[in-house]
Amino acid sequence: MSNPTRWLCTVCGYVHEGAEPPDVCQVCGATSDLFEPYEIAASSTPAVEATHWRCLNCDYVHEGSSPPGTCPVCGAGPDKFEVLPPLPEQEVDVKTPQRIVIVGGGVSGLSAAEAARKASSAAEITVLSRESDLPYYRLNLTRYLAGEISADTLPIHPRSWYDDNRISLQLPAELQGIEPDRRRLRLRDRTSIEYDRLILAMGAHPFVPAIPGVNRENVYTLRIRTEAEELLEHVAPGLNCVVIGGGILGLEAAGALARHGVKVTLLEGFDWLLPRQLNRAAGERLAERVRGLGITFTPGAQVKQLDGDEQVRSVVLATGEVIPAEMVLMTAGVRSNTYLARLAGLDVNNGIIVDNYLRTSDPDIYAVGDVSEHQGVSYGTWAPAQFQGSIAGMNAAGAHMAFVGIPRSNLLKVLGVDLFSIGNVHPDDGSFQTFERTEQENYSSFVFRDNHLVGSILLGDATLSATLKKLIENQTSCADMLRGAPDARSIHKALTALG
Repeated sequence: MSNPTRWLCTVCGYVHEGAEPPDVCQVCGATSDLFEPYEIAASSTPAVEATHWRCLNCDYVHEGSSPPGTCPVCGAGPDKFEVLPPLPEQEVDVKTPQRIVIVGGGVSGLSAAEAARKASSAAEITVLSRESDLPYYRLNLTRYLAGEISADTLPIHPRSWYDDNRISLQLPAELQGIEPDRRRLRLRDRTSIEYDRLILAMGAHPFVPAIPGVNRENVYTLRIRTEAEELLEHVAPGLNCVVIGGGILGLEAAGALARHGVKVTLLEGFDWLLPRQLNRAAGERLAERVRGLGITFTPGAQVKQLDGDEQVRSVVLATGEVIPAEMVLMTAGVRSNTYLARLAGLDVNNGIIVDNYLRTSDPDIYAVGDVSEHQGVSYGTWAPAQFQGSIAGMNAAGAHMAFVGIPRSNLLKVLGVDLFSIGNVHPDDGSFQTFERTEQENYSSFVFRDNHLVGSILLGDATLSATLKKLIENQTSCADMLRGAPDARSIHKALTALG
């Protein structure tokens, strides 16, 4: 009897069993044309050794044969990690040393540097970062602000790592201009650096709405380490602080400040928290958690102006309400750092537009992470940034690896609460079936259409997240669990049995 056919995803290494390749890769979202036949002799089917682990809370990817004891980004334990297939590797035979310059010291930039070095021992790799500190886990800034971790735990790698891997790290080095025709970068200190391949990983900057008074003293943003340190110098018990923006950063920053005894008021323009990820019921339950930490939460708040003298003294809402504020923290989202790319003539929309190989409109320039836009999507999260950086690093060294997207879902830990959201969580007509379940402090919502799970929210207990993600990505029929007169409890029980 012939061996069963297997199909290898050429993007992420996932192996699918069946007579035909899947429509979509379960792991990375690659389409069927990116699969190739992969035969394994029946007499020898060794187990695949785990090499990469993804944190289910923050998407951090750990490389090793076992998960770390603690996630260095969010502090989750090893039980919160799932096995990922290793990134595919190609052996690159570089005849002459490539000068690869990477602009940006975030996770996408460092992943690019590491992948380029693995792909080519001959490459000359330079990383430029505008900050003075060693590249660090940006997601850890709110934990640093809360006092949960110390400054010495922030860096991703010690200085010796860059020396050991022959990666030239230049700090601080701020990019002033890109000259694609000359393959040259101009830096703020009036020096220049030439490249053969350039990887732009400049990330994003905080979005500050045009609110009257926003330029007063003691109005802050939180994107880089020095901003966190400025906040720490200013906080004191009893200080009135208004946080504008109820996204993930706003929630975590509000919780961090409250731990210092600061009187925090959190303002959100929508009627509930995280309206993209949560429905009203889940958002209001999360608000209960926020208020339980001593934080005043005001939904539907529209800011009119920031009042004061040289310093901010209060926040005035459109309703006329005046909120005392000796400090204001703006957490209203981010915008990609595309200004220099536009000046250089690269194609830019919301981010720098890249193809499936993460090349920009200039084939010698790549863009990854928050600064890039792939097929209309700017991800803005850790896992895609790390994945894109690795692929661009290998391609810059001479490989030919494709990135076709990653299924979008959110599994987070917000103020100590596990939260998972995927798919359509806002059904808008009667063709959807929605089942909601509340048990003690936990909430879950399951949305079905045409016998298929199309969306879900888990708040408080996210153990079903992997099962739900597979059902949605594989478009698995759920007809059996929907027969008869199902209720939320029976649906939850059936889904638990699948896991």
